[in-house]
Amino acid sequence: MAGMSIALNRFGLGARPDEAVESDPRACLDRQLDRYVAAPPPMAGQPDGGTLVAQFAAYREQISQLRKNAPPAAAAAIPSRPAAAMAPLVPQPPIVQTGDDPAEALRKQFGQRSRDLYNGAVTARALAAIQSPAPFAERLVHFWANHFAVSGDKMEVTNLAGAFEFEAIRPHVMGSFRDMLFAVERHPAMLLFLDQAVSVGPNSPLAVRAGNRPNVRRNLGLNENLAREIMELHTLGVRTGYSQADVTEFARAMTGWTVAGFGRGPIAKFTGATGRPGDFVFADAMHEPGTRTILGQQWPQAGEAQAAAVLDHLATHPATARHIATKLARHFAGDDPPPKLVARLEANFRKTGGDLPSLYRTLIASPECWAPGTVKFKSPWEWSISAMRAVGTRQLQPNAVPGLMNQLGQPVWKPGSPAGWDDVAGAWAGPDAVLRRVEAAERMAQRTRDQIDPRARAAAMFPEALSPATAQAIARAESNSQGIALLLVAPEFLRR
Repeated sequence: MAGMSIALNRFGLGARPDEAVESDPRACLDRQLDRYVAAPPPMAGQPDGGTLVAQFAAYREQISQLRKNAPPAAAAAIPSRPAAAMAPLVPQPPIVQTGDDPAEALRKQFGQRSRDLYNGAVTARALAAIQSPAPFAERLVHFWANHFAVSGDKMEVTNLAGAFEFEAIRPHVMGSFRDMLFAVERHPAMLLFLDQAVSVGPNSPLAVRAGNRPNVRRNLGLNENLAREIMELHTLGVRTGYSQADVTEFARAMTGWTVAGFGRGPIAKFTGATGRPGDFVFADAMHEPGTRTILGQQWPQAGEAQAAAVLDHLATHPATARHIATKLARHFAGDDPPPKLVARLEANFRKTGGDLPSLYRTLIASPECWAPGTVKFKSPWEWSISAMRAVGTRQLQPNAVPGLMNQLGQPVWKPGSPAGWDDVAGAWAGPDAVLRRVEAAERMAQRTRDQIDPRARAAAMFPEALSPATAQAIARAESNSQGIALLLVAPEFLRR
């Protein structure tokens, strides 16, 4: 791969036909870091997390009221939890129940709003990537959103997954790792996804008060999910010296970190945590008192400050530096991260305290990231965005990208686990997966209506890097649209 082709495809998201090819690929990438826009036009009008939490809470309250007011036999049939967890793009009038089964009508109407919201957020994300003049920066957004993964498969999170990326990831991509870490761990999507919002210290005021009420006490308890994933996935990485005792102690330190406007039952009644729905709040009544011992250190801070001090420590820990360096090296230089690149990124992270633009510039300057040939197999998301950029897509139908990503096996914001989507070829290069891309490429190419010269477009996509075999196959195509389809599934296009 020639230098500019690497800049366009390995660092970026593929070329667009209206972009001029620059002569200095490293300078081009460096300038993109300054062009990055945290809130691009396609995201205008997307609802914020607070609005979504309030709407979800209102919906859940309606379900609760229906259960209370229904006859005993009917109440048993009403789900206690909604089937979906999303809300309308803009404030909507209350859902009106009609027919013989008001709960079913409520569920269906809210489910449709959920799909509309999800499709709108996914479309906004895709348009931002397709239209961006800084595709390298957009790739970094996607990298960090996958590193700090939440899953919309959990009903409480579906309506918040887009807001999580827009609010906790995008504003901090050109900042510090520490600031992004704090934004992520305090966002309602993460607090709800990993059940931190309902984690109660066993000796907290809330637990003590509920101690003589068995029916209340059994609904309270310590939850270690977020503490574990912060250590294992977000900061230190697996097998880096922390113990199960460290996880438990960190979970105790984090008790009280919760979400305003989302509590129910004893938690809502006793904590006194108030604020705008969706805001991060600290509920002292849920917090486990006492000094914690984590990673061999004593943490005597009181209240919210205790977990914050631990998180600060984790943000710049040497193991965190190596974990982040390894993941960045794997993403930009191959499935087996080059040790010298990992060491260089790790040293930069430790020197700067996790300054992200400095890390990105280290990537740009590292020869390992400019190795000739292709070093990564594109994920379905990467392939889809680069294909739409290649054919000059400017607008999208509301269901187009969600449907495509479901077909290709990588539904947006639904990775299935807190670890996010795999970033190695083995996850995406199977025969069936490639066949799905071939089918999608044919549909995209048909929509171009033979208006694109595939030979010229291929040369623009891969300047000085198009293989003779690919060029020949495209030249022999029976039509322009067939040539475009061949381009989109060429080895150069499937890999980067």
